[in-house]
Amino acid sequence: MILTITLVLSTLIVTNLLLLKFSCNKISKPNNRKPVILRPDLTMLQEAETLAPTGS
Repeated sequence: MILTITLVLSTLIVTNLLLLKFSCNKISKPNNRKPVILRPDLTMLQEAETLAPTGS
């Protein structure tokens, strides 16, 4: 009885490990590409930072 339970559990564990090994999705690494600039002539203007009065 104990031998049967041990064999069944061992078989299930080995089957689970085999399924885990062969079912993993292969993740491809993304290419390191430079970002595409759509409007190179457009520049961002720096705005002056205005602070709110604090009262102190």
